[in-house]
Amino acid sequence: MTPSPSPSLTDLLHAAVTAVGGAERPGQVSMAQAVAEAIGATRFIDQDDGGGETKGEHAHLLVQAGTGTGKSLGYLVPAIAHGERVVIATATLALQRQLVERDLPRTVDALHPLLRRRPEFAMLKGRSNYLCLHRLHEGVPHEEEDGLFDPFEAAAPLPGQASSKLGKDLLRLRDWADETETGDRDDMTPGVSDRAWGQVSVSSRECLGASKCTYGADCFAEAARERAKLSDVIVTNHALLAIDAIEGAPVLPGHEVLIIDEAHELVSRVTGAATGELTPGQVNRAVRRAAKLVNEKAADALQTAAESFERLMELALPGRLEEIPEDLGYALMALRDASRTVISAIGSTRDKSVQDEDAVRKQALASVENVHAVAERIVEGSEYDVVWYERHDRFGASLRVAPMSVSGLLREKLFTERSVVLTSATLKLGGDFNGVGASLGLAPEGMAEKAGANDPTMPRWKGLDVGSPFDYRKQGILYVAQHLAQPGREAGRADMLDELTELVQAAGGRTLGLFSSMRAAQTAAEELRGRLDTPILLQGEETLGELIRTFAADPQTCLFGTLSLWQGVDVPGPSCQLVVMDRIPFPRPDDPLMSARQKAVEEAGGNGFMAVAATHAALLMAQGAGRLVRASGDRGVVAVLDPRLAKARYGSFLRASMPDFWYTTDRNQARRSLAAIDAAAKASE
Repeated sequence: MTPSPSPSLTDLLHAAVTAVGGAERPGQVSMAQAVAEAIGATRFIDQDDGGGETKGEHAHLLVQAGTGTGKSLGYLVPAIAHGERVVIATATLALQRQLVERDLPRTVDALHPLLRRRPEFAMLKGRSNYLCLHRLHEGVPHEEEDGLFDPFEAAAPLPGQASSKLGKDLLRLRDWADETETGDRDDMTPGVSDRAWGQVSVSSRECLGASKCTYGADCFAEAARERAKLSDVIVTNHALLAIDAIEGAPVLPGHEVLIIDEAHELVSRVTGAATGELTPGQVNRAVRRAAKLVNEKAADALQTAAESFERLMELALPGRLEEIPEDLGYALMALRDASRTVISAIGSTRDKSVQDEDAVRKQALASVENVHAVAERIVEGSEYDVVWYERHDRFGASLRVAPMSVSGLLREKLFTERSVVLTSATLKLGGDFNGVGASLGLAPEGMAEKAGANDPTMPRWKGLDVGSPFDYRKQGILYVAQHLAQPGREAGRADMLDELTELVQAAGGRTLGLFSSMRAAQTAAEELRGRLDTPILLQGEETLGELIRTFAADPQTCLFGTLSLWQGVDVPGPSCQLVVMDRIPFPRPDDPLMSARQKAVEEAGGNGFMAVAATHAALLMAQGAGRLVRASGDRGVVAVLDPRLAKARYGSFLRASMPDFWYTTDRNQARRSLAAIDAAAKASE
């Protein structure tokens, strides 16, 4: 009997798109074909001769897929058809939920009749995202003798009294624990504060381990890991992917294919995971936790080292430490040596008088090991690390250490032994993939083959821009206010505020204001509230989700804010017809990590400004401009109130990174267009 031929990629994609109620787009088809080639699923690509069984070379792929392309199905269909285990890493909770709750169930159902198998899928996050039953029932291990109380009993209100916000959250968590099947924090609606969640969750270092924990058999985190091991498609986040790569101990099950969505975020997420921090609060917490488990001599040495460190941190001024000051070096060596002694002591002692001693021990070890690791990393020093002080009004000073670059780490850990597809709406900066590629440890496009021939460890890759179904030149205008004065360091530029007022008036509200700092957003909101009747929402005055819902519901409303709005707002339709950027979002000149990276590029003979500052700004501007057109019927203006975008030499690089809107510097043209768009929107409301 002749076996049935394998379904074509065209058939599979058509079935999946139909299942989600969409329509196939040329960019989506091109993306699916390229993904299939990259991951070795070429037997599913239509061939002139009816299809072949050739196998792909497992090269890596960067795909820029504009808003509206349908990129999720563009990678899901060939990945599922491939038949090997796939890990999909995303940056945002919204996309994780979309994949697990909508796209994957429908795609699996649609492909099942054609593939004659039903792939399993699961979501996996870091352990601290799951409720810990041990913490819930046994409480947080007590750090101080006078801290012996049950937080849940303390939360219960007395007759006639209202409980605190923390108390209410804790009682809700106890009730939710009896109902939830996943224990996943993100499944709890409405959510709870970080402080409350900290009472019922543990880090991987603090976890007792399923075999030692009374509640191990029912552990939510362990159940999630078991589901992942049995699944064909695992949806996770960039942070867990970074931990899996950095720590060497595998967190994710073995897999043949890795797909990274929202890939423009990856480098910053990996950098965050590779960053160490020491604060006086952390160190003092480690001292308290260890004190009851070790002898007095070891505890006193750690206490003395902690006091010396705290005195230095009281005087710390923010900024990079290109050399470690002598007094700080001595304090860190004392912390390192004392914490090493305590770690050894904790491992060799048992105290039956301490209630729930295993949990106390794990929590103490986690705290002291972190102090030891960061102190040792800074003391030993590395030309590839950047060390700096930060100071916060609320939390005081902290000492931080981060890698100068994560490109080498990513090249070594990410692109070996599996095929990798990276996709986003913004991967081409200045017209090519080389900037993003370099940050990932990839040789320049076109040189990857040659580099790979000379160095087998150099990944081979190609870039593909599948475009967007939107006609940006007809749907949007990029207006640069070149008549304004060049911005300085002040938050409230008078001419910029005048320009902003006139633009918002012409648009009839409908404005998303993207500001380079929270101070600038606050200044603009206060000023325009005094000038206009238009409601101005300001980030920080309500939860971000509630602000976006209000903004979307009332077209006459404006929403002003900073970084998370540049990348996190999806409001199609008449509520967002003007996107304003107050200035080019270069990193702050005093940003220790960015300035160190820029200096390193310059010392190597490169253009540090373009490689670091301009690339950082280009990525944000591409993301920010992408907030305007979210659907085929959207119309509007992106207004940049910084003349450097029109006048500076690097302006063309930044503009080439943004959607291809119709470009003008004519302020009257911008106002007329906004007024016409506003009139059309009101006529259809």
